[in-house]
Amino acid sequence: MLPAQPNASLMDGVTCLQALATADAPVGVRELARRLGMETTRVNRLLKTLAHIGMARQTAGRKYVPGPGMHVLSAQSLHASGLIRRALPALEALGPLGCTVALGVLWRDSVCYLYHAIPGMPPEAALGRVGVFPAAQSGIGLALLAAMGDDEVRALYAARPPAGGIESLLEKLAEVRRDGYAFVQTRHRPRTVTLAVGVGDPPYAAVALAGDISARSVPRLAKLLRDAAGKMA
Repeated sequence: MLPAQPNASLMDGVTCLQALATADAPVGVRELARRLGMETTRVNRLLKTLAHIGMARQTAGRKYVPGPGMHVLSAQSLHASGLIRRALPALEALGPLGCTVALGVLWRDSVCYLYHAIPGMPPEAALGRVGVFPAAQSGIGLALLAAMGDDEVRALYAARPPAGGIESLLEKLAEVRRDGYAFVQTRHRPRTVTLAVGVGDPPYAAVALAGDISARSVPRLAKLLRDAAGKMA
């Protein structure tokens, strides 16, 4: 919910910070301003401020990358929340099912994967190995979007509607609320589906299994996911 007097500078600063965090390479002021649709002078001031407090770092080529402060903040938040510490045993226990196991959180209209393990992958290799993904195309994203009201979802996608349109998304979210889990076809892998449930009440994360999951096995796997989510919350 937007406050009565939102701090635009703070919101723009976080937007710049997120853009740096998801960039594959150092990015310059003009390029970042173009990507974000913001004024170059404003982005320049924000990046210099972020660099001053250690959240960003300027390279020798006068471009910007995440600074040490961002890594410290990330580590501190994960440690303080206890989510990863609680989640790892439950996530590892899902591994023998032979599916990809994932844990993610919602950020605006994207999902950030904290853990993403393909079958046979050691747990330590699954941490932070996958970046962000459109929430409307993700089982984890749908499980978390379903916890929001329709008006909130409409507002979230007002500037950039999801693939297939907002009405189609709202219909899918209604199904997720009714069933208590998200069950979706993975677009880039025809025979792969994702099954996801929320973690917490209200959910602040979601856990998922992805693979060749039959409709007949959904009730059993959904129960296993709910049990795992209960151990993480």
